[in-house]
Amino acid sequence: MKYYLGIDIGGTKCAVTAAKKGKADILTKIAFETACERGWRAVVDDIISSAEKVMQNFNAQPRDILAAGISCGGPLDSKNGVVLSPPNLPGWDNVPLCEIISSRFGFPAFLQNDANACALAEWRYGAGRGCENMIFLTFGTGMGAGLILNGRLYGGTNDLAGEAGHIRLSQSGPAGYGKEGSFEGFCSGGGIERYAKHKALDYLSSGRTSLLFRTEQETESITAKSLAKAAENGDAFSIEIYKECGRKLGEGLAILVDLLNPERIVIGSIFARSENLLRSSMLEALQKEALPQALSVCRVVPCALGENIGDYAAIGTAADGFERMTANE
Repeated sequence: MKYYLGIDIGGTKCAVTAAKKGKADILTKIAFETACERGWRAVVDDIISSAEKVMQNFNAQPRDILAAGISCGGPLDSKNGVVLSPPNLPGWDNVPLCEIISSRFGFPAFLQNDANACALAEWRYGAGRGCENMIFLTFGTGMGAGLILNGRLYGGTNDLAGEAGHIRLSQSGPAGYGKEGSFEGFCSGGGIERYAKHKALDYLSSGRTSLLFRTEQETESITAKSLAKAAENGDAFSIEIYKECGRKLGEGLAILVDLLNPERIVIGSIFARSENLLRSSMLEALQKEALPQALSVCRVVPCALGENIGDYAAIGTAADGFERMTANE
């Protein structure tokens, strides 16, 4: 029996997993806190020791592992397997991670940024199965995209394909990705929070209040999560914020639909949790903005892998990398 090893690296935690070739089930998992202040070498040492323990858990040797897949925040160089100073991993400057893993264990290692890796996961094991052309949108802390085009992951010339969050949807509006009115500004956790705080001041000045605030000081505690909860409880202000977010989501999706003609768009995090608050206004904007023929063949769905997507992202990266490598031999 042959296996894939998965390594999911985040600013808060890391996890090492394993799965059988051709199977979607995670066999075993070891997670630990990243604690970046220790330096990247200490974290990589923990990854290596965790990989050894994972293999021991199902009596495997390095020769039984076809490949390791590494999912990590960008920027990075996927072709050479090098991590290039991600904001959530301070001090990880030009770390040759794939070379380190391959040298230690003898099997190949492959690296993808987390949006691309999650796209592979949903395409192989989740809501994108069976698609030739699929877009995955993170819609969490930020708004990134992973692109599956003609049955293959498309990363672009230097791993920057799919930076959908940088698209400008309005000349003004909440900032995201360093740009006011951007897709990420309107459609991310931080963007929703910033937009709501700005609108809350207008709301108060007109003599209205919300379940979330009655004073200007109380507006400071607004979050995307608290807005969603208030909207579920019928709060008019929160409902309108999510409707506007849905409209901007639809406008952003329309650009992607017209440009890439996908058959499925899979959206994670906030959309998966609050689809009922976003879908109606999203569809209204999509139908207004997108080419009807392109939209008619595209479904917009929430991600299917939920909290386990990071584990599957790393395994999917291993499988994709191994299959590409062997196809070229």
